Amino acid sequence: MSYSGIAELAEGKVYALHNTFPLDGRISAYPISARGHSVSNCYLLKEDAGALLLDTGYAAHEAEILAQMESLIAPDTPLHLLPLRINEFMSVGNAMAIARRFNVVECLAPVPEINEWLEFEALEPGGGTGGNPVLPTTILKPLHPLEIGERYIEVMNAPIRLISTRWIYDAATRILFTSDMFSHLWAEGAEGPWLLDEDDATTTSFVRSFLLNTRYWWLEGASTDSIRKGIMEVFERYDIETIAPGYGAILRGRCLVEQQFAVLDEVLAGLDKGVVKPGYVALGLER
Repeated sequence: MSYSGIAELAEGKVYALHNTFPLDGRISAYPISARGHSVSNCYLLKEDAGALLLDTGYAAHEAEILAQMESLIAPDTPLHLLPLRINEFMSVGNAMAIARRFNVVECLAPVPEINEWLEFEALEPGGGTGGNPVLPTTILKPLHPLEIGERYIEVMNAPIRLISTRWIYDAATRILFTSDMFSHLWAEGAEGPWLLDEDDATTTSFVRSFLLNTRYWWLEGASTDSIRKGIMEVFERYDIETIAPGYGAILRGRCLVEQQFAVLDEVLAGLDKGVVKPGYVALGLER
């Protein structure tokens, strides 16, 4: 069973495109033992002058994502693409399908020639594109500001990351988009809930285990002081009312935001090399 839907996070301005998947040990963003369902979240930020899409979703959800977008924007709307992790299929899987259907005016990326990172169909001999559009590439820089109409959106390097990852802050809606961080809340059923105003599951022990049993296995015994400092700078610099991760439930409300950052900071402090020693992590070992 799966679920596909749209959540309006800020009236007329931000939409979450939800598409669920079962947790059965095959998704690296979740512990092998996790069961139930989680959701991939692509985010569409709208203005009269155009729209910005954060991540493009798994290719398995192509039809659903195209239909969701068609219900929100016209085919000729100037559309900017921003995959938050160009190394991951959830970020880039539908970029070409979207570019064929919509008016993509640029793709923002940390690399030139973004087509070479987005083209998963066989290229024609001699460098042809097989009929796919060649997307204009805009190179992202640290603290890169974006403007969609009169709306100011800030792009930053994620202060905690395994691969090249961006976080986004939208001052107009006070939403922080955090890619693969704060993604630890899933549900028993595909229907969610995927938008939370309260949370009893986020504890130090739970978040610690979640991080160590996913792509942040390397944190135990690492030097976490600079990571903690970078995360707290984001928390203190921006007025955050909603945390919108690439996976899992969206967290809404200042009290919930404060809780999430406080728990993460406590976990990172306890994982520092001054507290615990690093060790070999065997394949499939859960901590």
